[in-house]
Amino acid sequence: MDTVNIALVGNPNVGKSTLFNALTGLRQHTGNWPGKTVEAAYGTYSYRGKEYRLTDLPGLYSLRASSEEERLAAEYITGSEVDCTVVVCDATCLARSLILALQVTGLSRKMVICLNLCDEAAQRGIITDVAVLRQHFNIPVIETSAGKHEGLEQFRRTLRDVCDDFLPAIPAVRYVIGEEHDAIETAKEAKRIAKIVQREEEGEKPWRKKLDRLLLSRFLGYPMVFALLLVVLWLTIWGANYPGIALEWLFSYVKAALSWLLQSIPPGLRSFLMDGVFETTVRVVTVMLPPMAIFFPLFTILEDLGVLPRLAFLLDRPFERCGACGKQALTSCMSLGCNAVGVTGCRIIDSPRERLIAILTASFLPCNGRFPTLILLAAILFPGRDIVSAFLVALALVFAILMTMGISWVLSRTLLKGSASGFVMELPPYRKPRVGEVVVRSLLDRTLFVLGRAILVAAPAGAIIWIASHVQIGEDSLLTLASNALEPLGAAIGLSGPILLAFMLGFPANELVIPVLVMLLTGAQTLGGNAGITEILLNNSLTGISAVCMMVFCLFHWPCGTTLLTIHKETKSLPWTLCAFALPTLVGMLLCFLLNLIA
Repeated sequence: MDTVNIALVGNPNVGKSTLFNALTGLRQHTGNWPGKTVEAAYGTYSYRGKEYRLTDLPGLYSLRASSEEERLAAEYITGSEVDCTVVVCDATCLARSLILALQVTGLSRKMVICLNLCDEAAQRGIITDVAVLRQHFNIPVIETSAGKHEGLEQFRRTLRDVCDDFLPAIPAVRYVIGEEHDAIETAKEAKRIAKIVQREEEGEKPWRKKLDRLLLSRFLGYPMVFALLLVVLWLTIWGANYPGIALEWLFSYVKAALSWLLQSIPPGLRSFLMDGVFETTVRVVTVMLPPMAIFFPLFTILEDLGVLPRLAFLLDRPFERCGACGKQALTSCMSLGCNAVGVTGCRIIDSPRERLIAILTASFLPCNGRFPTLILLAAILFPGRDIVSAFLVALALVFAILMTMGISWVLSRTLLKGSASGFVMELPPYRKPRVGEVVVRSLLDRTLFVLGRAILVAAPAGAIIWIASHVQIGEDSLLTLASNALEPLGAAIGLSGPILLAFMLGFPANELVIPVLVMLLTGAQTLGGNAGITEILLNNSLTGISAVCMMVFCLFHWPCGTTLLTIHKETKSLPWTLCAFALPTLVGMLLCFLLNLIA
């Protein structure tokens, strides 16, 4: 089967990745803020005897090669392997999208314009004269609404006709990318074309502008976003109780069935499999699954609504005052999902100095693997008062953001001196989230992915802990000796030897900390029968101050193994990777020491 190579380019947030997913069927996550796609994605679909290979290039505003993404896109488009370039434009904001379209005309051999988000444009009363737009460029123009799978058949048919030379796709006028004044002229030309081909029957809905004035206000914006996060966390804490009880009940029957099936194998091997591997894996699932299954869909809804980009906008000015780049606000939002993703997202920052600041501080924000631990500890501190526990977790998140800014300020004035650079941020429109798709996407792409990763490291971790608990040196096991050795340091920072060892053994993934701690406290033989995690921790001398110190250390300690590998890959420097390891660890230990000293 013949293969046709198609390049997809477009501004951030024009639905380019949504179009890519709709055509190829791949589940690539499409966030509702600029700069989410930082690497090219590949996918294929078949149409009338040919295979079409789509390359989803990073979102960009121009091809002047001022950033890594723009350089990557320009080089790929001009390469010999691309048969046709599709420029995905936003029908609700055509003038901005046409700047990139005009620049592509100077590079691409064959070109098609895909006018996406036509459904949103119609809702806002924006009408585009596609015939005039097609006549101006002398290339095909396709109208689509990728989110609703509208116009996809026309897209496939048009691409087939263009690549087989049935339709002309060589622009009538080729614009050349040049110096800054040429870029300004290109922007003026794009605005002129948009005025000719578009008209608006009704203006922007007043409620959108009013809501933006509230959310983007310096005085009201922060409290409103904080209130939304508080609601999400409260729903997570309140709702996670019931599935957790159900999972405990379910796994008790699974354990009984497995024990019966394994009764014929040697007792030592049976204990290794059940008390080590199985119990650790079960505890990971029980601790992580209920809060993640609630938190991720709610967080994704805020993302799709357009709230998170506005949070990034609010954080832009503080980050700039800290000597960092405003784009770090975007990478910080990514770090809330996964620190490794946040580190990779730092590629959108042009300045090497500012990019390094963002990489070194990415792990100061709690990732999805740390949220279950924070939620559990907050519930222990305030039992039965879910709203107070949610408020405490929200405060912890705010504290982490402030600490990220503070460390960025210190780095920008010591190791990484320099002035902050500016950038243009696009605020996406408010969109009604597709709840069904959000739930499926968050469960498959986030919850099950993170849970699967945790299980992969939980099983061997459980095996190692079981072995360490059964290898005796004198009268004590290796696990006990390690825990006792760490006790003085743990006590000095308000924790304990077992807690500190649990964080160390949780290095492969933060999701392991609580399950490992439970096994350490119960001798790594059993998880305490039907006793819940809260009872196990409280019965093993977890006090209020140690719970608070544990929350602080959960916020600020070494990045997980995946994040450190990503940092080394991005910086290509062992010293900076070690710095990324030491920086949050020293901050967390110092804060815990001061809290313990005050207490």
